[in-house]
Amino acid sequence: GQKHIFDVRGGLPFADGSVAEARSSHFVEHLTGAERVGFFNELWRVLAVDAVALIVTPNWSHACAYGDPTHQWPPMSQWYPLYLHRDWRAANAPHTGFTCHFDHTIAGSWDPALESRNPETRSFMMNHYTNGWRDLIVTLTKRA
Repeated sequence: GQKHIFDVRGGLPFADGSVAEARSSHFVEHLTGAERVGFFNELWRVLAVDAVALIVTPNWSHACAYGDPTHQWPPMSQWYPLYLHRDWRAANAPHTGFTCHFDHTIAGSWDPALESRNPETRSFMMNHYTNGWRDLIVTLTKRA
C-alpha cells in the first residue's frame, strides 16, 4: 500500500526548512478543508526557501474528482493556489487559517479521449468542457 507521512495531528516529520523538493500525487483531495490548511502550512514550514512542491489532484471539472467516495469536498480547482499566496490571501481571504506563502504555476493533463485532438482543441476543451482536464498539476515555490 501507499505510505503517507503527513499526520493531521502531528504534521510532517521534518525540520523547518530542511526539504529541497516535495511531491504529492492524488493525496490532497482526500483531506478535509481543515486538514488541507494544515498540510499546506506544514509543507511551507518544512520546505527550504525557493524549494518546490509538485501537487497533483483530480481537476474539479473531471468525473474522477467526484467518482471516488473518499474524496473530500470541495474538489480541487485552479483557485486553490491563490489562497496559498500571502498577498492575495491578505486582500481576498484573510479568514482561511493559512500561514504559508507560495508562488505557483498551473498545468494539467487531459483526458485520454483527447489524445488524438490537436493541441489547440485540447487546450480549449480542457478549459471550457467537463471531463477535458483530468489532473490539476500545481507547482508551488516556497517564498520567505
